[in-house]
Order: sequence, then structure tokens, then C-alpha cells
Amino acid sequence: MQATDSQNALAGLRRWTLERDDSGPHRVYRDESGVSYASVTHILKETSPQWQKDALDKWLERPTAPLERDVACERGTLAHNHAEYVLKTAAKLARNSANKRGNWRTGDDGLERTPKGITTWAIEKAIQGAPRVPWSASGYARGLRSWIGENVTAIHAIEFSIYDPRGWAGTADALLDVNGTLCVADWKTSVNARSEEMLANYICQTGAYSLGLQHLTGLKPKCGAVVVARRSGAPQVRLLSELELRGAECQWLERMNLYTAQQALKN
Repeated sequence: MQATDSQNALAGLRRWTLERDDSGPHRVYRDESGVSYASVTHILKETSPQWQKDALDKWLERPTAPLERDVACERGTLAHNHAEYVLKTAAKLARNSANKRGNWRTGDDGLERTPKGITTWAIEKAIQGAPRVPWSASGYARGLRSWIGENVTAIHAIEFSIYDPRGWAGTADALLDVNGTLCVADWKTSVNARSEEMLANYICQTGAYSLGLQHLTGLKPKCGAVVVARRSGAPQVRLLSELELRGAECQWLERMNLYTAQQALKN
């Protein structure tokens, strides 16, 4: 793919053509023809192992569950917004600096990149100028921005939406170079550390976003990152190699087939 083709395809992600509908029992997206796409998170919920569904049902029975859920949602939103601010501000600073210097490089994937040093400088500046995060989410936000500052070497897209004609849609947190490798990244927050079993849905979610990105742009990420921010200390990070990301894509397609079969039985 030529550089201009890759960059134009990536820019096309900003032209979101699907309408989000939260009026029903779960979120769906619809295109201009009225075709519906289920959200990635809903598909994962419906196709989770029974032990996860049972654990969730048991937790929801607790009197404090609604409050805990609201607190967790607010915490996650604040941490996500902070990471989004840092990346968007850094991307703008890096772009302006590279334009002034005429200092752009084109990778084998056709994407244009600023030098690593400029990106690192821009992220540091963005972090220094970022608005304060409320205390309830400050530790989580600190973990995300620290990981970004230590690992991100190029910024390509932030909060980009994807869909696939096989029936799903969603929004990925970022497309970045992580230590020089094109990576689809997803931010999470959690009070407790997550086991590999608990991370399985997140890994599968990354596969869904990777496939949607490939459908819309032709770009094929070579790694994935699930970054789980904690209240204090470093985040829990699950990096996916290229082989593991391809495996996550296969796992997602299996979950999608299961979801389709479940819907057929309901109808």
C-alpha cells in the first residue's frame, strides 16, 4: 500500500458513518441502509464462559453493586479521557514540530511517522500540561500516562471506530507504535489484578478491533496491548505478539460465530 493510500485510509476512520443506538436492551450500530451491527462488548458479554456469567450475576445481587458499578464507570471514563487528552495533544505537538522541520519518515506499512525523539518530547509536554484528574481516578490515570510515556514511539489514531460486515462494530482506544511496532491498544481499569482467564475477553476484544481496522484501512497491526490501570503503581500490561494477535482475531471470529448461532436460536 502506498504511503498516501495508508494515510488516507487512516484519516477515513474519522468519518464515522454508523449511527449508535442505545435505546434498546443493548447497544447497536446502524449504517445508512439500516443494517445493524452488534457492539463488540455486547458480543463478548453474551459469549462469555458460564462461570463468568454466574460470577457477574452473583456480584449484581449485592446491594452495593449499582453504586460500585457507577464508581467504576466514572473511574474508567476519567482515566480514558486523560489518556485520550495526552495522546491527542502529543500528536498535535509532534505533527507541528515535524512539519516545521520537514522531518517525517514513511514506514514499510505506508504510514508516516515523526522521529521517536519528537514523539517522546511531545508526550512529555502533553503530560505536563494535562488537566488534573479527580482524586478517585488519579492513580489510574497516572498509570496509563506513565505507560504511554515509556512505550509509545508514534501516534497514529486515538479513539477510532471500526466495523466489519460480518456483524460487529466498536471503538478502539488507540493505534500506536509501541517500541517501534504498529499496535492496537486498549485501556482498562481494575482495582484487582486480572488473571489470564480474566484477561481473555480483553485479548479477544483486541482481535475484533484489529480485524475491523484491517477491513476499513488494509492496515494490519503487528502487536496488541491491553493496559489495565490500577489504583496505584504500574499498570498490568498484556502485550500480544504478532502471532498472539492473529490468534486473538481467530478467537474473536469463533465468538462471533457463537453469537450468531445464539441469535438464530432466539429467533
